[in-house]
Amino acid sequence: MSQADTIGQAAQVTHVPGRWERFKKSNFWYNFTKDKVAQISFVILILMAGAAFLSPVLAPTNPYDLVSIDIMDSEIPPSWAEEGEERFLLGTDNQGRDLFSTILYGTRTSLIIGFCAVMLQMFLGVCIGLSSGYFGGRFDSFMMRMADIQLSFSTMMVAIIVLAVFQASFGAELYSELAMLMLILVIGIAEWPQYARTIRASVLAEKKKEYVEAARVMGFGSGRIMFRHILPNCLSPILVISTVQIANAIISEAALSFLGLGMPVSKPSLGSLISSGFEYIFSGSWWITVIPGIVLVVLVLVINLLGDWLRDVLNPKLYKG
Repeated sequence: MSQADTIGQAAQVTHVPGRWERFKKSNFWYNFTKDKVAQISFVILILMAGAAFLSPVLAPTNPYDLVSIDIMDSEIPPSWAEEGEERFLLGTDNQGRDLFSTILYGTRTSLIIGFCAVMLQMFLGVCIGLSSGYFGGRFDSFMMRMADIQLSFSTMMVAIIVLAVFQASFGAELYSELAMLMLILVIGIAEWPQYARTIRASVLAEKKKEYVEAARVMGFGSGRIMFRHILPNCLSPILVISTVQIANAIISEAALSFLGLGMPVSKPSLGSLISSGFEYIFSGSWWITVIPGIVLVVLVLVINLLGDWLRDVLNPKLYKG
C-alpha cells in the first residue's frame, strides 16, 4: 500500500461529519422531504413570520404613526375592487390606515404574544413537571392537585376575569400600555399544567433508568441530573406541545382582543383588527374583518399542520410514512 493510500484512509477515518451532514441523514429530515403538506406549511409560516417581523421595512406606511394617517382615506376597498385605489392593496380600515401595513404589524404582535406566552408556559411547566416527577412525594401530590384545579378552569375564563379586573382597577390608559405584557402573563400562566403533566409522566419513566442511577452514584446533584440528563430525553413531547400551544395562544389573544380585553386599537393585533371591523361588515366594508380573519386562520392552520406532522415524526408508533 502506497503512502498516498495510507494518508487517504487516515483522512477518511478521522473525518467527522458536521451537524448539517448528520441532520440531512436524520430520520427527521428524511420525513420532512417526503411530506408535501409539512413543506408547504413550513414555507407559508416562514413567509408570514418573515414578512411580519420585517414589517417596518415591507409595510408601505406605519399604522402606529398618527401623522401618516388620513381619516378621509377610511373604508377604501381593496385595489382590485371597483372603488379601490392602487396605493391601498388591501384597502383601509375605519381609521384610514393601510390594511396591508396594519396586518403586517398585527401579525407580528400576535406572533410575539404567542411565542412569549408559550415560552413562559414551557418554563413554568418544565420546572414544575421535572421537580414533581423527580422528587415525588407530597410535593408531587400538591403540584398535581394545583394543576388539576387550574385545568378545571378554562384559559379564556381566567383571562377574562384577570384582564377585566386589571382594566377596571387601573384604568384603560395604563392597560393599553401594558396590554402585551398582561396577555403574555395571563395566557402563559394559565396553560403551564399542559407541560407539567406531560413532563412529569416522562420523568417518572426516565428516572428509573440506569443512566440516572449512574449519575447519582457519581455524586451529581439533583438539578444537574434533572436538567442535563433527564430533560434532554423529554424534549420530543415538549416540541409537539409547543407547536399546538403557540396556535392556541394566538387564538386566545385574538379572542380576548375581539372581546375588547386584548391589544388596543392604536397597537392592533389580528384579533383587534377583526374586532374593530366587525361592526362595519354588514355596511359593505367586509375587508376590514374578513382579510385579517383569513390571515389568522391560515397562520393557525399551518402551525397546527406542522404540529401534527411533528407529533407523528417524533412518535414512531404513529408515523406511517
